[in-house]
Amino acid sequence: MTAALASASLAIWIYLIAARGAFWRAAERDDAAADTPRLRRAGFWPGASGNRLPLPGGERDGVRGSGPSLDTPDRAPLTRRPSAADLSPKGRGEEEVAARPESTDSRPDDTPAAWPAVVAVIPARDEADVVGEGLASLLHQDYAGLFAIILVDDQSRDGTAEAARASASRESAAGRLTVVPGTPLPPGWTGKLWAMKQGIDHVESLPDAPAYLLLTDADIAYAPDTLTSLVRRAQNRGLVLTSLMAKLRCETFAERALIPAFVFFFQMLYPFAWVNRPDAATAAAAGGCMLVRRDALATIGGIEEIRTALIDDCALGRELKRVGPIWLGLTRRAQSLRAYPRVADVRRMVARSAYHQLGYSPLLLGATAAGLALTFLAPPFLALFASGLARALGLAVCALMALAFQPMLRFYRVSPLWGLALPAIAALYLAFTLDSAYQHWRGRGGLWKGRVQADLSETR
Repeated sequence: MTAALASASLAIWIYLIAARGAFWRAAERDDAAADTPRLRRAGFWPGASGNRLPLPGGERDGVRGSGPSLDTPDRAPLTRRPSAADLSPKGRGEEEVAARPESTDSRPDDTPAAWPAVVAVIPARDEADVVGEGLASLLHQDYAGLFAIILVDDQSRDGTAEAARASASRESAAGRLTVVPGTPLPPGWTGKLWAMKQGIDHVESLPDAPAYLLLTDADIAYAPDTLTSLVRRAQNRGLVLTSLMAKLRCETFAERALIPAFVFFFQMLYPFAWVNRPDAATAAAAGGCMLVRRDALATIGGIEEIRTALIDDCALGRELKRVGPIWLGLTRRAQSLRAYPRVADVRRMVARSAYHQLGYSPLLLGATAAGLALTFLAPPFLALFASGLARALGLAVCALMALAFQPMLRFYRVSPLWGLALPAIAALYLAFTLDSAYQHWRGRGGLWKGRVQADLSETR
């Protein structure tokens, strides 16, 4: 019996390592060709699918960008770095370029002839402690095209809007930020998506709407070249969605123990190599940084199409992949400022949506628990308490999982010894998932920043 259990665990890990998109290598990233410097705490950087949409504007030989004209006192103008002759308001388009290898960033000679307009939409609720730094990093983008920032203050209770305006003023850029006061959350919407919709509606009301929307979070700080890199990749590959998984904070003991594993498990569920293949069904995105073709978003029915989704980024990735290619990668260009100083903080983050991921199904919850136990918990148990072949196989599987975890540990620059703790870390994540189901059953599922918003599907 123990030998059969050990053999099953070994078979699972052989499959994960050999046949699941090489997720464990953490190779799908925008900066794979060069190890970019780490972001300083100040928020800045030191020293082929058959259902593809037509390109923006419909042009095929050249790129022209245009952007919103915001001329009222409470509407910020787009930033503009090129001269008037560089960008024309007549339309947008590009010559389609064949995709490059997914693990490397676009080369400088892939630069478009001109840069399309982009508007960043930031839904923000009670983000006063991080919004200033994140916003400042957006104001410091070196993007050569038209770029505006819209922040939707989702009825914050901590002065988020004031902190955002103060940040823009410190950067002498008060005129480049539009703050939209959020309205009360209606039935059938999650809070973040409702705020995002209000920001997108504001964009759509502009005389000249942009080609792209940068859907981002208030806690994300960007390197100055991030937007340029995103747009170059999107333009050259004809992507409808280009998403970066921002590097999460990894400073406290709880963060070092749990954050690399969080990304490891996410990639296990959604192998980025599969996400980035137009012919693969797997779709996902990282909500902290999503560059979206505005016409593609309109094609799927707008953000309303996913209005009940707690895991809104993956839901958006799934819908957009139906109309064109998408790309998701790790990055050091964008980093999250949000702190998770205690294990309980990570637990709340996971428990908010884990049971939603399982469709609120007790059957799937039980199957997930059994699968995690067989994959992560059985091998160390057998290595410690079994004998003979079962013990040898248990030791082999423990070694495999520790080695598979190493690329992610290197990416986060934490000790490789955390690889030995992966079974214990997985046990914690199993507990977080069970807690997510418990919170749902007691009517507090999806609790985030004072809102309970789980299982909204019946309101659609």
